[in-house]
Amino acid sequence: MTYFALTLWVWQRTESATAIALIMFFYQLPQIALALFSGLLVDRVSRKTLLLVSDIASACCTLSVGILALAQALQVWHLYIIAAILGCFGHLQTLTYITVVPMLVSAEHHMRVAGMGAMAGYSVSIFAPALAGVLYTLVGLFGITLIDMATFAIAALTLLLTVIPTGPSSEQDHSSDEGAPVWQRFTVGFRYILGHVELRAMVIVLSAFAGLNQIGETLYQPMILARTNGDAQVLGTVAAAAGIGGLIGGGILTVSGGFRRPRRGLLVGMMGVGIGKLIFSLGQDPLVWTGARLGTSLSEPIIFSTYTACWYATVPTHLHGRAFAADHLIGLVVGATASLIAGPLADYVFEPVAQRLPIGMAFATEPGAGMTLLYGITVVGLLLVSIIGRTLLPPLPRLGSPAESKG
Repeated sequence: MTYFALTLWVWQRTESATAIALIMFFYQLPQIALALFSGLLVDRVSRKTLLLVSDIASACCTLSVGILALAQALQVWHLYIIAAILGCFGHLQTLTYITVVPMLVSAEHHMRVAGMGAMAGYSVSIFAPALAGVLYTLVGLFGITLIDMATFAIAALTLLLTVIPTGPSSEQDHSSDEGAPVWQRFTVGFRYILGHVELRAMVIVLSAFAGLNQIGETLYQPMILARTNGDAQVLGTVAAAAGIGGLIGGGILTVSGGFRRPRRGLLVGMMGVGIGKLIFSLGQDPLVWTGARLGTSLSEPIIFSTYTACWYATVPTHLHGRAFAADHLIGLVVGATASLIAGPLADYVFEPVAQRLPIGMAFATEPGAGMTLLYGITVVGLLLVSIIGRTLLPPLPRLGSPAESKG
């Protein structure tokens, strides 16, 4: 709710896609430096402690936004600083959570747990945008951050009552680290990825897909605001539809257990996202946007759960923190670059280009035409990556079998 309200707040003051995109950029940028040693931290420190510290720090960041808003002192540049701090602890929390899952459940249930995680995450997206769109006009940004504080208290209490095992670190791994240079300790994850053709191929294909996808994700909210004259209710409805799609997709994975052939799962998920975004980019009506976002989000959990399950099956448990951190770092570089270039490309390149297109073209004279054009180009790229990925991805081991768990 807070992020959605901040998007409205920034747009009302700037009407700039770049200003909104920079929030995501500054959220991702410091994670790049942190990722160099966060994996080693996760492999060495209590996971429960890391999750609690991350939650508390995130709550403090949100509260600071509310206080600044209440004092009418909040500036756009404040959000960039807060986003940077929040990004560091968000990265640590996400990495810790991912490594906790295989400590709690066996291999045959990894896909189901990923589906449950998607259901939890997307269910928030159903209600948060709609509620934020209504409450923003009633209680303002400070009121929304107070609600955020209440949900933090529930999350922290739940975590305190949950038993999380200590990580199964390898004594051999610890002893080999002691005499190794610092750079070798921090690059274990990268070297492991480079040494395994399956992981290396997945990282290349998914990085290309994620970069193009991130440009579209950075633009879709300001694009809707531009094309609806800043209508927060339309944006909230479309965002809620995305949550419903993700909830359904996660539910299907939870019940079915997902794809046993991971390459098929990845390609089906990527094609589904590409087709959904294609319909969204061609749509001229909020109803079409809503249906397209629902279809897109329906496919997204398939990609994430299949990809994560492949890593669980391939990487030794005592290296999970460093291997996932290396993968996350690659994703951060790709995502931060995409977020950084998306806004300026839309504002200063594609908006002027769109205005010079022939008048007869469907969207050329409408506000947000440049963002729509750029969004459509990224969609073509997504579909191409999905098709090429079928050739680049090698055969991957079957997932989710009980035998695999015993092994």
